Amino acid sequence: MTMVLGASAMGAAAPAAAVAGTAAAAVMPVPASSGHVLGQALSFPPSLHWCEVNDGIACYQPAQYQKAYNLAPLFAKGIDGRGQTIVIVDAFGSPTIKADLEHFDKTFGLPDPPKLSVIQPAGKVPAFPGGSPLGPSDRSGWAVETTLDVEYSHVVAPGANILLVETPVSETEGVMGFPQIVMAENYVVDHHLGQVISQSFGATEETFPSAESILDLRSAYVNAKNHGVTVLGSSGDNGSTDNLLDLSCCYPTAVNSWPSADPLVTSIGGTQLHLDANGTRDAADSVWNDTGLFGPGGGAGGGGLSHVFARPSFQNSVKSIVGSQRGTPDISMSAAVNGAAVFYYSFCDYGRVNPTTGLPPLCGPQWHLVGGTSEASPLFAGIVALADQVAGHSLGYLNNRLYSLDGPKTGIVDVTSGSNTYPFCSANCGTTTEVDTTVPGWNAVHGYDLASGLGTVNAAVFVPSLAHSQ
Repeated sequence: MTMVLGASAMGAAAPAAAVAGTAAAAVMPVPASSGHVLGQALSFPPSLHWCEVNDGIACYQPAQYQKAYNLAPLFAKGIDGRGQTIVIVDAFGSPTIKADLEHFDKTFGLPDPPKLSVIQPAGKVPAFPGGSPLGPSDRSGWAVETTLDVEYSHVVAPGANILLVETPVSETEGVMGFPQIVMAENYVVDHHLGQVISQSFGATEETFPSAESILDLRSAYVNAKNHGVTVLGSSGDNGSTDNLLDLSCCYPTAVNSWPSADPLVTSIGGTQLHLDANGTRDAADSVWNDTGLFGPGGGAGGGGLSHVFARPSFQNSVKSIVGSQRGTPDISMSAAVNGAAVFYYSFCDYGRVNPTTGLPPLCGPQWHLVGGTSEASPLFAGIVALADQVAGHSLGYLNNRLYSLDGPKTGIVDVTSGSNTYPFCSANCGTTTEVDTTVPGWNAVHGYDLASGLGTVNAAVFVPSLAHSQ
């Protein structure tokens, strides 16, 4: 997540004082999916009915996502991402990703990708689970994140190659881990290794020492824009606010996260799908906000105004919403835990308790449920790969294109219900459901909003529209 100012689309930097660092006793890891994996491990992939009966939530398998986003008409025409490469960037990666994707594909009748490659251009990743000063649960948290990213980008674009880029330092709130990410992403761009980069991580702007420290980390995004590579970033999982430097929740006022807030990155927010067993909608998509169901531990789609970047030129059409600052998200995909993605991994998860011993780790083949905008970014990366295939070339920087598209006739589906207002407990509350702070967010409305962006997509219409946009 990094770049240098220049083009008007990048926006202008706010004064350094606007992003004063927040002191904290310890720095903790923030793989964005780690807080949104439901506790149980299953020996089978659960169905929607099973999840409703046993967990009281909805969950979806790949075929339901493919139906929900209307991918079948594209697949029938051979538009499946073939010839494209999706780049997944994660700290550490997963020690079992190749075998896990093969099992996931076999279970759901998906083809294996033509090629799944793993590189470590910023330095060798230590053997699992050691090598992280933050402990083995950090390593397994990033392995969870990696697995989700790889499996669900593949669900949308099963014909695309996947390049997993692993970095050797955990990304945390603030600067830590980002220099290695920048190095790795510049390597990918310089060597023309992929068309779209998906990032399911982020750090609150206020946890950086200054605005300049963010601007110093933008070189890979400038490089990507100059070389026709699309860069995506998850908008965050704490609604209108986000984590403090020690990863505790949360700032008591509205904040935003980077790199999602960077104007050179396409910010991917979160929706809740409402599907039946076939993947047909029972209701229109709404803004993801699980706080009413799960209480203070629930998540919500990140969105709001940057405190670092001024309004970029591509958002002039939504000036009445964003004012003088960069607004996020730009577009949204599925992220709700009540509507969780079914995914699979087989590494030892040091963040999960073995039910026999009562102690971590939990080892062996495991099916889990997961939500968060960690899911949304790889889903949209698959959409971009499909559009690149239709265009016959990489579409590169997307934000000007997205804001030029005109609603339903171009496959953008407006999201008009829900909010990313975020309630949480900032102190030692007496119960798990107690709330002492609520950060007002934004409501979904007709047109652009700071909860869902431009909306979500009907891929059969959106993909050719994006491919032929200017």
